[in-house]
Amino acid sequence: MATIKCRNITFPNIQAIFFDKNGTLEDSEAYLRSLAQRGARLIDAQIPGISEPLLMAFGINGNSLDPAGLISVASRRETEVAAAAYIAETGKGWFESLKIARQALDEAEKYIGKTPSPLFVGSLEVLKSLRKGGLKLGILSAATTQEVRAFVANHQLSDYIQLEMGVDQGPSKPDPLLFLQACQALGVEPGATLMVGDSVGDMQMARNAKAAGCIGITWVGKSENVQGADVVINQLDEIQILEA
Repeated sequence: MATIKCRNITFPNIQAIFFDKNGTLEDSEAYLRSLAQRGARLIDAQIPGISEPLLMAFGINGNSLDPAGLISVASRRETEVAAAAYIAETGKGWFESLKIARQALDEAEKYIGKTPSPLFVGSLEVLKSLRKGGLKLGILSAATTQEVRAFVANHQLSDYIQLEMGVDQGPSKPDPLLFLQACQALGVEPGATLMVGDSVGDMQMARNAKAAGCIGITWVGKSENVQGADVVINQLDEIQILEA
């Protein structure tokens, strides 16, 4: 058990901390923006004129990415379904629409390549410090579990991360079941576990699961993106152990 301090808020008797991946530990803005742009272009090649509304739906405005937008916070399955809905509006059947969306995103992913997105500055040091303090650490992401595992492997985080969980076929954020499943897998109680994330979905999920607390991080300084957080930080090193 440890006491965690963030700014003027303290969380006593903490056993574990879950971190979101995209936008929390990983600076994935460039990758997600490229994925959305390439995917929209590939769909537009088959259905001319759909690119612009698709990019708006993904959360792309010009060359900027909305950290609260679809491509930033939704699971892969949700992104495919949303894109398919825009395709279906043109008169195509649902299953064909879903197939076009899935294939375009798969092809976009392959085109962009697998160069790992960087960790946010200070992320590794924070993980090391928290693990050294005896806390169990996990990643709970809307990305697929395969993507989470690749992220941990690419950045050599396996010494610090005990749980690598994404969204595959099961519940997605903000469903509290996802958080409860993660707690069960790590062998900790929700009431002794903190959630650190950059979206409203992270906050709602943890709050509805009766987590010990919700820490919202906003590297871009938009606190509305983490509405519902107990405390909002701008750097991960604001998470500190007072005692263990």
